[in-house]
Amino acid sequence: MMKDDIEKIVFTEEEIRKRVEEMGAEISRDYAGVPEGIFCVGILKGAVIFYTDLVRKISLPVQFDFMIASSYADAMESSGTVRILKDLDYDIKGKHVVLVEDIIDSGTTMHYLLDYLRLRKAASVKICAFMSKPSRRKVEVPIDYCGFDVPDEFLVGYGLDYAEKYRNLPYIGVLKREVYS
Repeated sequence: MMKDDIEKIVFTEEEIRKRVEEMGAEISRDYAGVPEGIFCVGILKGAVIFYTDLVRKISLPVQFDFMIASSYADAMESSGTVRILKDLDYDIKGKHVVLVEDIIDSGTTMHYLLDYLRLRKAASVKICAFMSKPSRRKVEVPIDYCGFDVPDEFLVGYGLDYAEKYRNLPYIGVLKREVYS
């Protein structure tokens, strides 16, 4: 069972639901004066669960798109080189973009994507991350909407994985060291 691999639960399903509602309300307030709404870009795969929960809590028009970007490949540490594996399907010129990520760790990928999307002449680009690990930051990025700051532990669940497992857990937990060592 997956739950046997979890050392402790960091955020319960209820804590996650409440924080996502608050973040959706905050984004809705900030963009209330934008009649055309916002353009949310989800970073796959990790952000997909947070993304779908979040956009349903935003009370204004939302256009959807997704990207796959990685600086990790198959490693547990960032390589420092960002690769875009799936680019946007739509033009973002003149749009207010909210970049939605599950967790910001080193900051390498988000820093790259922020510059990349600004070059495409978006009206604005803001970062929304469900979690941030400031202790692991190598490149500072402005996180406009952050669910939680978290310590440097191996987290899984609610989209976060280890070897493509645990993403479907409804909570966020710390993976036992013996599972990944």
